[in-house]
Amino acid sequence: MAKLSITFCMALLSFLSFGQSKLTVEQLQANIAAELQQQKGTFAVAFKDLSTGKSFQVNGNDNFHAASTMKTPVMIELYRQADKKKFRLSDSIVIKNEFKSIVDGSPFSLNAGDDSEPYFYKHIGEKTTLDTLLYKMIIASSNLATNMLIELVDAKNVTATMRSFGANDIQVLRGVEDQKAYDKGLNNTTTANDLAIIFEKIAKGKAASKKSCKAMIKTLQDQQFNSIIPAQLPKDVKVAHKTGSITRIHHDSGIVILPDGKMYVLVLLSKNFDNEKDAIQAMANVSKEVYDFVTGH
Repeated sequence: MAKLSITFCMALLSFLSFGQSKLTVEQLQANIAAELQQQKGTFAVAFKDLSTGKSFQVNGNDNFHAASTMKTPVMIELYRQADKKKFRLSDSIVIKNEFKSIVDGSPFSLNAGDDSEPYFYKHIGEKTTLDTLLYKMIIASSNLATNMLIELVDAKNVTATMRSFGANDIQVLRGVEDQKAYDKGLNNTTTANDLAIIFEKIAKGKAASKKSCKAMIKTLQDQQFNSIIPAQLPKDVKVAHKTGSITRIHHDSGIVILPDGKMYVLVLLSKNFDNEKDAIQAMANVSKEVYDFVTGH
């Protein structure tokens, strides 16, 4: 009987210690890759713990249509040019709805019904500030604000800045709804790894001045679309992030800030799925797994 008790206790201790064992980052990567392979569609993940340096990626160098994730690089370039005194973010600009195609310079306008932020369409011809455009571009993903700011800073400068960061595949060619460019395949593209590089730069205060990086994080924390990275995380966890979605494409990318101040970068990209709700759920699950890994849960 004593032998049986000892054997049972050893088995129980073994079971408990197994339950408490922490995954390695390689095991986490393998688990997430296997889970996403069960989903219909193509997914990419990039993760980096900024405290420990631990990182992993799944399809990290695969190219995706950037959708509205390209608005983060535009924000960075805007702050960098403001840091260089080319303008002040408090400067005013006239709201307009006519832009030039990168294909042939022909004019095009945006449709308020296709924009997630209708505010500016009611105020065409009036003035607003650059920081108002910036804020609406990030938190509500305003397409009109985006096109006005891209015209101001120049898409070529945005991409050049990304290259200077070591983000060699992300490409910001144009504003939103340039149908002629879209028809020719001239799209803004990104990879999970490149977005991770960009958000690490912001988190470390190196994307622009430290003051500007802090301002970017504050704005990103006000994001109104929260169905992926923050969805399953505790309320005391802050997420500074930018989403992006068009037909059969849904992304989220940003910095997760824990109550103790530790931060990690997480990028989740998806395309070619059959069911958007399932894709969003799968990526939200990945976000929770990463959080559990970082916090030791």
